[in-house]
Amino acid sequence: MLRIGIIGCGGIAHKLAAVMNAMPETVKLEAAASRSLDKAQAFCEEFGIKKAYGSYEELYNDKDVDLVYVATPHSHHKEEMIDILNHGKHILAEKAFCINEREAEEVFALAKEKNLYVAEAMWTRYMPSRKIINDIIKEGTIGRVTSVTADLSYSILHKDRIANPELGGGALMDIGVYPINFVLMALEGDEIASMSGLAVKSEKNIDIREIIALTFASGATASITADAETNSNRTGFINGTNGYIEVKNVNNPEEIKVYTSDRPPLLAKTIKITHLINGYEYEIAEAAKMIAEGKIESESMPWHETLRVLRLTDAMRRIWGIKLGSELN
Repeated sequence: MLRIGIIGCGGIAHKLAAVMNAMPETVKLEAAASRSLDKAQAFCEEFGIKKAYGSYEELYNDKDVDLVYVATPHSHHKEEMIDILNHGKHILAEKAFCINEREAEEVFALAKEKNLYVAEAMWTRYMPSRKIINDIIKEGTIGRVTSVTADLSYSILHKDRIANPELGGGALMDIGVYPINFVLMALEGDEIASMSGLAVKSEKNIDIREIIALTFASGATASITADAETNSNRTGFINGTNGYIEVKNVNNPEEIKVYTSDRPPLLAKTIKITHLINGYEYEIAEAAKMIAEGKIESESMPWHETLRVLRLTDAMRRIWGIKLGSELN
C-alpha cells in the first residue's frame, strides 16, 4: 500500500484526490498541505483525509507519507522536489515537470543518489490509448508515418498561472506540452532533426499562442499548435503512406478513428476510449508498481523523455526570448 501526501490544493489536486480515494487497494491518501492551513483543512474535509498541514515541510516530515504528489505551479517544482527528496520521499509531479532541462537534471541526479522514485505525471503517457495508437502504427495499418499534426487550445489566458511569467506562464508550458508529447509518442524512437517555431507574446512576455514545426531523422514532420486564448478542436492526426489516424482530444483521447488511403479516405475503424475512474489512475498505479519493484523511474514517462520535452521547450523559448520562473532572477 503506497501512502501519498499532496502539496497544493487546487483544481488538479481535487481530481487526483478523487482518483486516489477510488483506489483503496493500491494507495492511501494520508495527508494534504497548502500554504494556507484553512485551505488544507477544507480540502481534507472534502476528501476524508485525516491530516491537514499549513506548510509543506510538515507533510515532508510525516513518517506515514511514502510519496508526495506535487500539484503546485511548475515554477516551484525544482525547489520543492529537492526538499522532498532530501526528506526521503518518492515523487510524482504535475507537468510541466520543471521550468527547464537544467532544473530537471538536478532533480533526477538527486533522485538517483537517494534511490527514490521520481516521475512526471504527464497522464497521456500512462493511458491505455497510448498503446492502442502505438499498436495501430506498429501493425503497419497506416503504413509508414510521414507526418503528425496536433493542436490543443483552451481559453485560459485570464488565469494567473498562464499570464504570470514568475509562475512559469504561457501556453507552451501549460497546454503546449500535451501536443508535444502526442507527437513524440506517435514518432516513438525517432530523433528530432530540426525545429523551428513562431509565437505571439503578451505585454508580460509570455507566449499566448505558437506554432512549432519539427523534422525527424526518419523524414517525418510534425506541426504543433497551442493557444491560451482560443478553444479549439483539440485533435491530433497521424498520417501514413497507407492511411491516417485521427485522435479526438490529444489532452485526453476520447475517440480514435483509423482511415484508409483511398480518395476520399474511408473510415476503417472507430475506437471509443473510456477510463475505469477519471484517467489519472494509470499514473498512480504505475508509481505504486514501480516503487514496490524498487525502481526509481517510470516506464511510461522515463527521465530521458521528460528531459527531451524540456529540451524542446527550452529551445523554443530561447528563439522567442521568453524567460520564466527562476530564469527571471
